[in-house]
Amino acid sequence: MYKIGKSNRAIIWLTVFLVFCIFVYMLRSVLLPFVAGIIIGYLLDPWASKFEKIGMNRTWATVTVMILVVLLLVPALFLLFGMIDEQLGAFLKVLPNYIGSLVKKIEPIALRLQDDFPSLQPDKIREYLSSNLGNGLKILVNLLRRVVTSGFAIVNVLSLLLITPVVAFYMLRDWDQFVAKVDSLLPKHSKKAIEKQAKEIDCILASFIRGQLSVCVLLGTFYGLGLYWVGLDLGILVGFLAGILSFIPYVGTISGFVVSLAIAFAQFDSWGPIAEVVGVFMVGQFLEGNFLTPKLVGDSIGLHPVWVMFALLAGGVLLGFLGLMMAVPLAAIIGVLVRHAIENYKQSSLYKD
Repeated sequence: MYKIGKSNRAIIWLTVFLVFCIFVYMLRSVLLPFVAGIIIGYLLDPWASKFEKIGMNRTWATVTVMILVVLLLVPALFLLFGMIDEQLGAFLKVLPNYIGSLVKKIEPIALRLQDDFPSLQPDKIREYLSSNLGNGLKILVNLLRRVVTSGFAIVNVLSLLLITPVVAFYMLRDWDQFVAKVDSLLPKHSKKAIEKQAKEIDCILASFIRGQLSVCVLLGTFYGLGLYWVGLDLGILVGFLAGILSFIPYVGTISGFVVSLAIAFAQFDSWGPIAEVVGVFMVGQFLEGNFLTPKLVGDSIGLHPVWVMFALLAGGVLLGFLGLMMAVPLAAIIGVLVRHAIENYKQSSLYKD
């Protein structure tokens, strides 16, 4: 039997990794529904396993889980998109009034700046803000509305809806067989070490992805309903997006807070509703930091917020939305491999000598 040396093993694994990266990059335009299906299958696997424990076979457990997801998710998405489109339409109608109100509120600041800097001309500043700010906001809101309702977006969504559920069904049904097949292909010499690392990766992904997804949905629902209750235009849209973007540490909350505060400043004439908008985000942060994240995600998942942000940004730049979906799982895998590599290094003669 031909034996492969350690250096040759490293070359082989590095070659496999490079081929995999090239494969993903070349097929990035068609991989999105399949990656989405695999992730959905992974996320729903515990539900199917619970139905198996009560006596269902795997196929019927998979069918039951998929039906429950469709019954819960589809009406919620239709309701959400309908409310968002309604809010965008209403916001466009009152946008000119908000622009005028915002310019009036900024004018005292411009006058004060003129006292400090006499070369400034308030009339030109007012004219610039009225024209450019209004046009810019109109373009942005119209673009957002077209993205939500455009034929191209609908085609992309339909392609995901047609392919992703099929992939998710087969991945969920055959998940245990898939895991067993991969386990049988592991090299026998390092099988235990790989299985140990795989369990650690699975623990991190289960804690982070499933937990963080729950946190984002709950937080987005709270922000959306809270801002809607305050009476903020686009409150549901801004609040829900702020919650969903919370999977990027601090980015979702900060961006949602800034946008909400800007809309509130233009919309309301008194400080009470503006303070209520601030209160919604303060309560949301309190709930997230003290209840949602500790209970649903956990305190020690092994993924530092800076590492998560870097992985998401790098994945988005390299592969777009597909990269965003793959970023956290790959970050977890790399994090576990690096930790084990450091442990092996500290046990080696290179470190001890």
